[in-house]
Amino acid sequence: MGVPTQDELNKALEEAARMREQGDDPHHLAKSLLNQHYQLEKLEKVLHAAELYMHSGHAGTEHAALVRAIATAKKAKSDTEDHEQLDYGL
Repeated sequence: MGVPTQDELNKALEEAARMREQGDDPHHLAKSLLNQHYQLEKLEKVLHAAELYMHSGHAGTEHAALVRAIATAKKAKSDTEDHEQLDYGL
């Protein structure tokens, strides 16, 4: 599967937003794209924070940033689903 360019992704997100605003999303594709993009942004911040933490020698400041990023990602997931919030034991 090919990865969309940034321009292609931006156009897809704009179209998805238009579809949602106009109520033209019978198969929930626009809703799904917007939701997954929102969650991916939060998870990318977790990845970035984890990388900083690992390269910092496990410093306290970076650990706190990682914990916050994880909490934000978990909240984003629970905000968008009616499912039980995942607990990774962190």
